[in-house]
Amino acid sequence: MDNNLAIIYLSVFVALLLFAGVTVLRQIFKTRKLESSLSRLKKKLTQEKGTVQEYYELASIYSEKKVFSQAITLFQKAIKAAEEEGEEEISPIYNGLGYVYFAQEQYDLAIRQYKEALKLKPDYVVALNNLGHAYEKKKLTAQALQMYEEALKFSPNNVIAKRRAESLRRLVSA
Repeated sequence: MDNNLAIIYLSVFVALLLFAGVTVLRQIFKTRKLESSLSRLKKKLTQEKGTVQEYYELASIYSEKKVFSQAITLFQKAIKAAEEEGEEEISPIYNGLGYVYFAQEQYDLAIRQYKEALKLKPDYVVALNNLGHAYEKKKLTAQALQMYEEALKFSPNNVIAKRRAESLRRLVSA
């Protein structure tokens, strides 16, 4: 019996170590890929003018790394390049810029960017959720609820919008 118990403990320990090892390796590969993209894009964009996609990718990387000042500059360059190239699908760029402002607690600027994204693509559910969240942070409960309900019109199974709308409905009706 003691022998079986030791084997079970050892098996559980080995399984936990294996899980931790796989998790660490995945994170290492993800970080290496991110750093490789960062290096490649920085090098290319310092030597020549980039495309909308390249500016957007680099801005997203800086945003993920929380280097917000660089991200803002690159999102703005992406918008400018998109206007020059006649690119029509730029709502994700405005949404990304809004996210950067939101992360810095500049909610009014974030709201402006999310609205710009929605002006270009009214059914952009991510921007609707983000706008709702920004309104919540500004304590504009009715507007936040309206945005989450709008998101649910386009995506009825949207977990975030469902949960936040339920919560806000309780606040509004209380």
